[in-house]
This record gives sequence, C-alpha cells and structure tokens, in this order.
Amino acid sequence: MMKLILTTDVSGLGGPGDAVEVKDGYGRNYLLPKGYAIVATKGAEKQVQVIRRAQEASRIRDLDHAKEVKGALTALGSVPLAAKAASNSGKLFGSITTADIVAAVKAAGGPVLDKRAIDLAGHIKTVGKHSVNVRLHPDVTAAFTVEVNAAG
Repeated sequence: MMKLILTTDVSGLGGPGDAVEVKDGYGRNYLLPKGYAIVATKGAEKQVQVIRRAQEASRIRDLDHAKEVKGALTALGSVPLAAKAASNSGKLFGSITTADIVAAVKAAGGPVLDKRAIDLAGHIKTVGKHSVNVRLHPDVTAAFTVEVNAAG
C-alpha cells in the first residue's frame, strides 16, 4: 500500500487535499502519471494547504455567491474568443473546449469558473456567437454568449 495526497476529485476515493492509502499499482500506474495525486511526504502537508486554498478560491460557496457570479457573467455581455479558422469558410481548425471558454471569461475580466460546470450544446466549430450555460449551483444556472473570432 502507498500513501498519496489527492490533487483533484477522484471518484470513489476523495477530493483534493485528502490523504489516501491505495494499492501500489493503482497509485503508481494511474493516479501519479495522470497527476491526480502526489506522494505523501513530510513536506507534502504544505502542498495540501496550497491545493485546498486553490480549490476554495474557485468553488462557489453558497447560493448568494452563485448569484453574484451569475451577475458578473451577465454583465460581461459577449465574451470574445480568438481561434484559428479557415479564411473563407468560417470553420475552425479543431473546436473550442471548455478550458478555452474559462480562459476567455477570465481574460475578459470575469469570474474564475470551473470547466466541469460549463454546458456546451455541442462542439463549437464555427466563427460567430454561441450560447454557453454554466451550472454555478444546483439552483443557479447562468447563460452568456461567446463570440468566436477568426485569428491568423
């Protein structure tokens, strides 16, 4: 058995900052290579505090906080996002990911969002305006527009 500290949520095992004991193969072949955990050492306790602070900063605390974040998102209006596209057709090379949307919202001066809370109706593969929904809280969902522009 090996002792690890989780860096992200792992289904059936725990959340970020939790110290867990798992079988050697599971830790060595899955959790460590994927970056889901770090080896628990004496110095790792400081890392646990850093991980927990980072999670707290991005977590929606309560219903009121979710409503504040929703207000901040709607105040942004349309969020600009540059992506590589074919010059004449407006089709993108690849597609827009939830991580791209989170980065664009942050760059536009919006709140930090969790990419797992973003609902896309489908893959965004064209230039133009696209509607995006974010589940901020079980009772609060925010909708905003992402405007994809062709870049180089």
